[in-house]
Amino acid sequence: MFDDLMIPFLNLMHIIWHLNRATTVVHRRQTMSTSGALPVVDLAPFFTQDDEAGGVARATEAVREACRTHGFFRAVNHGVPPELMARALELSAAFFALPDEEKAKPRQAEGSEAPLPAGYARQPAHSADKNEYLLVFDPKIGFNVYPAEPAGFREAVEECYAKFTELGLLVQEILNECMGLPQGFFRDFNGDRGFDFMAALRYFPATEEESNNGLSAHEDGNCITFVIQDGVGGLEVLKDGEWVPAEPVEGSIIVNIGDVIHVLSNGKLKSATHRVVRKPAHRHSFAFFFNIHGDKWIEPLPEFTAKIGDAPRYRGFVFNEYQQLRMRNKTHPPSRPEDVVHITHYAI
Repeated sequence: MFDDLMIPFLNLMHIIWHLNRATTVVHRRQTMSTSGALPVVDLAPFFTQDDEAGGVARATEAVREACRTHGFFRAVNHGVPPELMARALELSAAFFALPDEEKAKPRQAEGSEAPLPAGYARQPAHSADKNEYLLVFDPKIGFNVYPAEPAGFREAVEECYAKFTELGLLVQEILNECMGLPQGFFRDFNGDRGFDFMAALRYFPATEEESNNGLSAHEDGNCITFVIQDGVGGLEVLKDGEWVPAEPVEGSIIVNIGDVIHVLSNGKLKSATHRVVRKPAHRHSFAFFFNIHGDKWIEPLPEFTAKIGDAPRYRGFVFNEYQQLRMRNKTHPPSRPEDVVHITHYAI
């Protein structure tokens, strides 16, 4: 979900919001089921002290299967309070409803050392994508700029950021187990949280005059993405050649893995193509990008190559190099579609 926010600045991905309580009860009994077309994974076993029933193992297997087949899943009982997600979306909608001159005020000063410009931005008029957003980093780093209105927006954003960071650390540990890696591997390999970021987004309504891209089809270049959204819908995932809607479901979070995990697993876990289609109404969402340091070397891990007798499907690369190539797709769009850089650029 990650380089369209990169100029404007790294693709947004997407986490979903709206799950009824009746289905939540069912999810507690059944770790993985289907809500619409996306797998549903109940993370409740990771928040309980007693796991005599083997819930953690079942949930871990559900995550493994979802990442193998879809690259996406809908997380329920994930530890992020539904009322916090609802409040953040409501305040985000109030911010984006402000006059343009007010929205434009929270912009980062020139010379900032932030990996990407924090604050408000809007896709250029010539862009195929039609959205605007407010980008934030870990509040402890000091890069963020916030609007004065609406009241409580900053607090809700920072609380969401903290909860999504906790969830990212949990999902990363689950992936560590799913991938059969040494205990603590990801904790050591990806312990720097300074490159994570989150975006509050508003997608403009569909029109008859324009294409209805809210966000063009893409894969996320990062590790893990979370998305929450209002009830408008529009997020779609490509599965077996068909676009599958990730419908809004109250209280749930859409989780997808990105190209980094795809390459580390030598293609065993899927970085799925997805998009946002504009609807008749504005669509509001938050996307949180659990990232990796730009200096990290990314290549298929031995557990997926030498240790099982498989050849690497990708050559290694420095993460920041890949992000610069993806950003160039936006700043200098190739004349031929086949020249757009994807992770297949590194395919062997």
